[in-house]
Amino acid sequence: MQIISKSAQETIELGRRLGSVCKGGSVISLRGSLGAGKTVLAKGIAQALEINEAIVSPTFTLIQEYEGKYKLFHMDLYRLSGTDEFEMIGGEEMLYGKGITLIEWSEKIQEMLPDSTIYVDISIMPNQERVITIEGIEL
Repeated sequence: MQIISKSAQETIELGRRLGSVCKGGSVISLRGSLGAGKTVLAKGIAQALEINEAIVSPTFTLIQEYEGKYKLFHMDLYRLSGTDEFEMIGGEEMLYGKGITLIEWSEKIQEMLPDSTIYVDISIMPNQERVITIEGIEL
């Protein structure tokens, strides 16, 4: 499925739709360049999970946890060197837990991702619209 988002609000709304169909144990790979809108999409997913806290990029903390309808683990692996470091921070247990796990820069641990991973790729167009491709789930 491919969607064109013309604004941050449209990206949040898409995140709400995605979050509303996720179940406990869902893993979502968020891929795209810096500033593509990965965290904006995560805000919409969090809204669907009835999370009222402000969603911020976990670039420096690596993992943010939020409580809602499901526990949400939001990871940013930009600063990780690979799977060994991911295992050292206990990331693997979040891949197979009961919460919903969002992973920015998941390509760094690609071989560890479950077969059921939902892939979301966000590309920035020259006019600043976003092309968002979702694989692994129907909305």
